[in-house]
Amino acid sequence: MASDSAVASEGSLKVVQDATCTFCGCVCDDIDLRVDGTHIVEAKRACVLGKAWFLNHDVEDRAPCYIEGQPATVEAGIDRAAQILVRSRWPLVYGLSDTTSESQRVAVSIADWVGANVDTTTSVCHGPSGMAFQGVGEVTCSLGEVRNRADMVMFWGSNPAESHPRHFTKYSLMPKGMFVPNGRSDRTCVIVDVRKTKSAKAADIFVQIKPRGDFEALWTLRALAQGLELDPQQVEADTGQPLSAWQDLMDRMKAAKFGVIFFGMGLTMTRGKHANSEALLALTRDMNAHTRFVCKPNRGHGNVTGADNVVAWRTGYPFGVNLGRGYPRFNPGEYTASDVLARGEADAAMIIASDPMANFSQPAREHLGSIPYIAFDPKETPTTRAATVSFTVATYGINVPGTVYRMDDIPIPLRPAFESPFPSDLEILEGIESRVRELQAAERAS
Repeated sequence: MASDSAVASEGSLKVVQDATCTFCGCVCDDIDLRVDGTHIVEAKRACVLGKAWFLNHDVEDRAPCYIEGQPATVEAGIDRAAQILVRSRWPLVYGLSDTTSESQRVAVSIADWVGANVDTTTSVCHGPSGMAFQGVGEVTCSLGEVRNRADMVMFWGSNPAESHPRHFTKYSLMPKGMFVPNGRSDRTCVIVDVRKTKSAKAADIFVQIKPRGDFEALWTLRALAQGLELDPQQVEADTGQPLSAWQDLMDRMKAAKFGVIFFGMGLTMTRGKHANSEALLALTRDMNAHTRFVCKPNRGHGNVTGADNVVAWRTGYPFGVNLGRGYPRFNPGEYTASDVLARGEADAAMIIASDPMANFSQPAREHLGSIPYIAFDPKETPTTRAATVSFTVATYGINVPGTVYRMDDIPIPLRPAFESPFPSDLEILEGIESRVRELQAAERAS
């Protein structure tokens, strides 16, 4: 639970200071919560999404475990889950983005023991970025540096006004920083997108590019950074903007003292995918011949960045890793969850803090429904309803302490508001790992 220094009483209410919101990748850690029993009645400083996350949190009237739809004890569920994984020849471990890094670590260990594919929700959002980082590298910094230094802030294929409401006010555009003492008036904001989003209203410069033209636009900027001559007609045909607009943007980028580019799924999941991300990373690298420039992906889930970090430090790769041969192999498209399921390859699965039954392709959902699988979630979902073993778990950040990673790879501790009647997924995963090792030892001894 939260430390004594962070918890105070206010009449019959408990006040938890500097709680961490785990709804999105901003992971704001300055939220003051007022808690009445098992209900959060106020979330001071939280954005509209954070308020919904905290204030709408209810403890569901559910059993802690279900086996084939029937209530069961957690111990029975742990044993059945371990049996499923040990007997499997091609298991899949998927999800992980909405739980603590401690739980992620144990989940990867289980995947290693049973020789599973381990994949995170990164594979269906910023997976192309993870591939690009390996090929090009990343010029990076913390959000604190952006807040204190950035005088040019660009958003490419990202709409933080709707997806990360406090991004502008807490980290990127509005705050007064050490080298930008006047806040917003010291910064130039550029939005590049295929449509005029709500974020575009905050922009000093809005560049509306041709749909599916991100790669061409980025390489146009790369060429201008190198001082190369380009065909104006070809540039406008490829990007939807005249060459003069791109030249003006490049002149402003070169004149910046500290520039940052935040990019989203509007870049990573359109035509080109990892090639788009590589082009942006290469552009950022090129800009450092003229001034200081960095780039960061705007990550969605609360701890999807932590999932990438944990899987990478345990296996060497961020997602889509196969451990079936006793050593890690990385191959997106072959070992990523949606593909493994759609091809009908997995014969068992463990889904943690994710709902593939609600958002995967029809072939993937059909195959997942045909195999035994284990699901972890605080709420009832289509995935938990169809699971062979379903665990109702406490919610990370609200009921469970631990560590999560902000979108800039900074680890943030969680300060929970109240205890849950349900176990944490960490407790259950540790139980499954222990039982898996017992079953494997008995199998070797027989």
